[in-house]
Amino acid sequence: MNHDSTERIVQGLRAWISTAPPGARVPSNRALTAEYGASPVTVQKAMRSLASLGLIESRPGVGTFVRGVRPTRPADFGWQTAALGAPPSRGGSLSSTQRTVAPDAIGLHSGYPARELLPERLVRSALARAARTEAAMGRSPAAGLPELQAWFAGELAAFAPVDVTPPSARDVLVLSGSQSGLSSIFRALVGPGQPLVIESPSYWGSILAAAQAGVTLVPVPSGQHGPDPADVERAFEETGARAFYAQPSYANPSGAQWSRERGLAILDVVRRHGAFLIEDDWAHDLGIDTEPHPIAAQDDQGHVIYLRSLTKSVSPSLRVAALIARGPARDRILADRAAESMYVSGLLQAAALDVVTQPSWRTHLKGLRRQLKDRRDLLLDALRAHVPQAQVEFTPPGGLNLWARLPDGTDAELLARHCESRGVILAPGTEWFPAEPSGSYVRLNYSGSNPERFPDAARILGEVLGEVLGEVLGES
Repeated sequence: MNHDSTERIVQGLRAWISTAPPGARVPSNRALTAEYGASPVTVQKAMRSLASLGLIESRPGVGTFVRGVRPTRPADFGWQTAALGAPPSRGGSLSSTQRTVAPDAIGLHSGYPARELLPERLVRSALARAARTEAAMGRSPAAGLPELQAWFAGELAAFAPVDVTPPSARDVLVLSGSQSGLSSIFRALVGPGQPLVIESPSYWGSILAAAQAGVTLVPVPSGQHGPDPADVERAFEETGARAFYAQPSYANPSGAQWSRERGLAILDVVRRHGAFLIEDDWAHDLGIDTEPHPIAAQDDQGHVIYLRSLTKSVSPSLRVAALIARGPARDRILADRAAESMYVSGLLQAAALDVVTQPSWRTHLKGLRRQLKDRRDLLLDALRAHVPQAQVEFTPPGGLNLWARLPDGTDAELLARHCESRGVILAPGTEWFPAEPSGSYVRLNYSGSNPERFPDAARILGEVLGEVLGEVLGES
């Protein structure tokens, strides 16, 4: 009955407003209560509904009035052309992985696992408990909560051999996501105009962060087993670089993992050149067929700057990560972080620590591994059945993505646009290359929602790829 009465008042007033001039005073709530024989609460609901529609506006202490229609005119932002100057070569728009798409689309583009793969109950309970502690109101230390620093240090120390001194809690800097850590590392340790060796392909976010820091990228090719140490050696010798950014475990986009031997060989190259290895262990918790083996655990001389994020395995809303560095490098990075963001929310840190120290956290990771394997294999089988022209050169032993090479000459951007018109969202591979792409690729995320739709997505991809290739042949 209240709902019907509210709607009756709204409709009556809308009819009155349609004939009233802008600025006309709306009858008072008391008058409307008497006119419609409704309760004051019902009248208030009707007035809120009209306000949300933009038909009336309340002026405290004066009354409620018909809202005037504001004239619309095109905004002139021409002045910003001179103020902003020429745009940088990279970073002009969002990555294809960050796009929001229609609910009914099949999304294979995102860089995050679907909600059902995350420990939602653990996260909600942890946030509720953290909200009742001092962390909800206090300021956390610039380097992070000591207990969380100790947890991250202990996680890496578990991989350290007996003859290597493990990191201490002081070596850990807690970050609001590893992306912010990359920016600080590039600014503090590399610097504008200086060379940075980087795998190709590599994480698009590292390429963007390097561009924004003014760093000059020096790409080295990287495949299923990582880059050739000889190529890394040559890059250091030719450029005088003092840092190498890499993802040795489950690289984004390809899912490649370095062997222990390859990692130690590259660490030796880095040491000989008095350089840093920036090890981005973004997928530490996302192993499927293998376990991660961080190179940072093999180094106690400060050559490896180690990043580990919880965003993908805990929750995108808990943007908590850690950077582990030793010596003056750690202090330089901390100074940069403090200048940019002061400190990371203590509430988020407390919640993240709560999640990863629960006994059920390890149980969650085991279940996550099984689910990722099932989804990976399902998408692989669908591609083999429906898109034989696309070549997944190796099965990734971990991570979230398949890296599929398309036939030579395929326009990956055009393919993605055509697929989107058919309800399948892809990420063209171009943005994962720090220089010219070595081929035409797409990255396909197998951790998204609705894996039962993977065969449909592959079928559409195969059909569109055939059409795009047909267009290319027709033009030639």
